[in-house]
Amino acid sequence: MFGLTRRVVFRVTCQRQLCRKFASQAINQMLMLQQMDICADQPSRGLIIGVYADEEDKNDAGILTHAGWRYNVQKTNGRLIEVLRMSGPMPKRGEARLLFAIEPDRVPYYSVVAVVGLGKECLGYNPYEVLDEQKEAIRRSVAKACQILAELDTDRIEVENCGHAESAAEGAALGIWAYQEMRDPKTRISIPSIDLYAVKDEVCDIEGWRIGLQKAAAQNLTRQLQEMPSNLLTPTAFAQNVVEVLCKSGVNVEVKVEGWAESQSMHAFLAVGKASCEPPIFLELSYYGTCAEERPIVLVGQGVTFDAGGLCLKERDELFHMRGDMTGAAVVVATCRAVAGLRLPVNIRGLIPLCENVVGCNSFRPGDMVKSMNGKTIEVQCTDHEDVLVLADALLYGQNFCPKCIIDIGTCSGYMRQALDEAACGVFTNSEILWQQIKHASMHTGDRVWRFPLWNYYSKSVRAGGRSDVQNYGIGRGGRPCKAAAFLREFVPCGQWMHIDATNVMVTEGVEYEYLRRGMAGRPTRTLIEFIAQTICKDTAPKLTK
Repeated sequence: MFGLTRRVVFRVTCQRQLCRKFASQAINQMLMLQQMDICADQPSRGLIIGVYADEEDKNDAGILTHAGWRYNVQKTNGRLIEVLRMSGPMPKRGEARLLFAIEPDRVPYYSVVAVVGLGKECLGYNPYEVLDEQKEAIRRSVAKACQILAELDTDRIEVENCGHAESAAEGAALGIWAYQEMRDPKTRISIPSIDLYAVKDEVCDIEGWRIGLQKAAAQNLTRQLQEMPSNLLTPTAFAQNVVEVLCKSGVNVEVKVEGWAESQSMHAFLAVGKASCEPPIFLELSYYGTCAEERPIVLVGQGVTFDAGGLCLKERDELFHMRGDMTGAAVVVATCRAVAGLRLPVNIRGLIPLCENVVGCNSFRPGDMVKSMNGKTIEVQCTDHEDVLVLADALLYGQNFCPKCIIDIGTCSGYMRQALDEAACGVFTNSEILWQQIKHASMHTGDRVWRFPLWNYYSKSVRAGGRSDVQNYGIGRGGRPCKAAAFLREFVPCGQWMHIDATNVMVTEGVEYEYLRRGMAGRPTRTLIEFIAQTICKDTAPKLTK
């Protein structure tokens, strides 16, 4: 009896083991087939399309853009809009909704579709915000979608124009960029390729897309130069990088050394870099897009590759971002490359004084007197306000080219952060025409500017010292950005001039603008490019009303 029971139990056990064996083999075969299917699939592609909706109305059903609606009808048989409406309220500006495997095909061409919010269909120029809200909505939303798709290791992203191809290209290219040259390649963020979504037999704005990519690439170049550590991007290394980047683009680069600056009597510029082991360098960039007799636009960029404050040492928290004190120089380099890439019919002359402001046995001291190129004596009240000293000689040198106008970009006053935060750059100018043009340009790019006063009140404060002609700090406690601009005005004897203070927009927290990750922002590169483009387009350049 017990023997029979043992045989039955043994047979049942053997049958169960055989079943498990065959089941495990079947499961393994299924997994192998699935893996083969996955490996056989094309690299993942993503598509970004837009939807218009009232953000204040949660029940708004939304209206797809023209390209989005055609994709919805022709490729998904209307399923896309149905799933989108079932997924909840329409995405707002700066938001994206991901829909997977929305196409009925077994292997969809687009593995994921991101629907981005564009706000109301009637958005446009808002005079109170001094901003084209439609273009800014496109930039913000497309950038957010690209960042999300990049996190999913999407290999290729196609973006529809969302109503303005240039803004869509800017948002996509700015959004996916990240500085990761110093990271291990295995841990770097994947950067997908981006392209304009186009349908056969349908007109697409490929030229607008190309212009947007050029502007975004210029801003990304500025961000890359800003982010590079100051021990790697010394004045000499900066000059080498500029030669490599610009000579390929058709921009001539002249590298002038310390002896040349001494022969030009640039004593204010040379005083700043005395303490550093790195010799100061002066770069002169030349781009000829039209006849050589045409007067150029002169761009001057502050190139302090690291600003420790000199003997008036900065606080520790400020020192971390001071590798970006060459923002003005980076903006000028990137702008010249973009102007050459767009082949704008304009002549540009870029001037970049490069040096370091550090502590050393040969540091210039508070109370020192230095002479500029025009013979004016400058009293150094504070070595931490060296920015204006560096720019002063370059502004005077720029007069040699009989320019249409001179535009200098620098980071001259930290008090700009208290005034404007990240909202806009500060602009100081002696020309109403230049102000209207730069304001008009910033409205299109979303990288806004705001005008500050350039009154004699501030000029008097920097001339008040009895020992010298001007002082680099001035009397009084407030109005630092205005006093810095008033100081620079002393070295622009004639002609149209504009000073852009980018101190407050040098760094971003990555919150206000979806297309800029946390870190260096690269502003106001796109606005400066747009400004130059509009100055040569008589139909779009604003004119003063009589």
